[in-house]
Amino acid sequence: MASSQPFGGGQVPVNCKLCKTDRPIQWKCMDCKILMCGYCKDNVHSQFKNALDHKIISREEIGLHTEELDFTNIKCDEHTGQSSCLYCNMCEILVCPTCVAKVHKKHDLIEISDAYNIKVERLKKEQSKIQKSISNMNMKKKQLNKLVLAENSQYSKESQNILRHEKTVKQQVEQYFKELKSKLEQNHETVLLSVKSDLNAISSFTNQKEDTINEVQDCIDISNASEFFKEVKKMEKFTETQEPRTKSSYASSQKFVPGNVTQSNIGSLQDDGNLSAEINISLVINREYQTTLDLIFYVGPCLDQSIWISSGYHGMLQRVKPEGTNLKVMSKFNIIVCGMAVTPSNQLLLSAKGKTRLQQISSSGELTESVYDVTPFLPIVIHVVSDNKLIIGALKSELKRSAVIIMNKKGEKEAVYEHDKHNQPLFTYTWRLTSTSTGNIHVVDKISADFSGKVVILGQEGHIINQYTGHPTINKSTPFKPEDIVTTPSDNVVVMDYDTEILHILNDNGYLISYFNTKDIGIEFPYSLAINTSGQLYIGCTKAEGDEAKEAKLYEINIEGF
Repeated sequence: MASSQPFGGGQVPVNCKLCKTDRPIQWKCMDCKILMCGYCKDNVHSQFKNALDHKIISREEIGLHTEELDFTNIKCDEHTGQSSCLYCNMCEILVCPTCVAKVHKKHDLIEISDAYNIKVERLKKEQSKIQKSISNMNMKKKQLNKLVLAENSQYSKESQNILRHEKTVKQQVEQYFKELKSKLEQNHETVLLSVKSDLNAISSFTNQKEDTINEVQDCIDISNASEFFKEVKKMEKFTETQEPRTKSSYASSQKFVPGNVTQSNIGSLQDDGNLSAEINISLVINREYQTTLDLIFYVGPCLDQSIWISSGYHGMLQRVKPEGTNLKVMSKFNIIVCGMAVTPSNQLLLSAKGKTRLQQISSSGELTESVYDVTPFLPIVIHVVSDNKLIIGALKSELKRSAVIIMNKKGEKEAVYEHDKHNQPLFTYTWRLTSTSTGNIHVVDKISADFSGKVVILGQEGHIINQYTGHPTINKSTPFKPEDIVTTPSDNVVVMDYDTEILHILNDNGYLISYFNTKDIGIEFPYSLAINTSGQLYIGCTKAEGDEAKEAKLYEINIEGF
């Protein structure tokens, strides 16, 4: 094959394709695709059929010339002997005159060369997009490689920290056990000293009295009466018995009570929140709605674009329909809602105050009881996985019991997650929950009276695989108070931190991947979250403390990047 580089020094000589001699190449026929010397151009190629119509370029143009396509001799695939004359834009095929007459007469027909140029331009644009995409991916690859290096460095650092701490803990444990043994030994010696003191007193007493017994016997054995009465007078003084007083009880050696090794005295792994792949998340307000509620405790988007909103313990439930920037109230109920969720069949399930059985409202607005009963618990939060599965967070406050219950469409309990393998409670107060496509359940657990809490991530069979307790910087001075939680279409989990007004974005396993301050887009006092069928995020708000106006806002937000 001839080199595509310009002719010149350092290249393998290319011979004429017609005479095969070492005559220098001077010409190229673009139609025959052959290189020729000057002699063959004039005497051999000129004899070819239609040689006068061939395009011949000089040696200097070789490598610079862009070949032009011949659009005049394209055979029709449908009609033998016919050449394509036009391009059908509608059918996206080349057509001959017969094709045009039979099928494509009224179609959008353009010149083949124009179609070619359009296609080439389109391909170039796609090529440019691909090149841009490759460039972006190469940049992302560099970023991720930097992350790998950073993560390896972080891993190595923390691994060394664990080893050092392990060594320190071992030394401290060994020292502590030495101290325990020493204290036990000292205690043992003190106990023995007390007992031995009384033993010595008893031994001294018995020895002394045994001698007295012998002396008494000697006195009894005296045969001289005068001598006897002299001795017996002395002896009577020594026979008085005063037993030594001993203690009624003695302290025993102290008992060893084994302790449990826990993460509080060993340490634990916590999300550092510093590793970032420069995830670019975006929240853009699509619509802002004014409601007549003072608090939007729950939001439940429906299939028909209507929305259920509840003020929770304030006792108002409304079904509203967006009309521009307003919300038209379609129906309303005076009911204290502890939890609610919309099913794929467009029914509203809700947990009403004091009822162990879930209530339901059909699409026609009829309120009835459902098949879902969580006795002896009271349902707090409802999460619909599908028409066949429901997850309920439940509470029995007087017994200080809290559980996550999985139920099927018949209302049967398939699983109850309340205790871990050590029979310790999994939750303090199940407040909100959501699930991901992998089956992981993310539970907002309120753990103190000030509503601070954590997110408990349950894996298969209800085992805890992680716990998220907030961001080390965001929640350094402000406790993490997760108020609501929702899963995005990309299977990430968004947690609303009430006091900081920040959305914590976690992955499927509960590790922080990013965060977003709602104040950055003008949303204040966010309280509740929901995702509609189009993947848009709803944020329901409350009002400023002390504000008596009923003006809680509802936002519809387009999200990207998570």
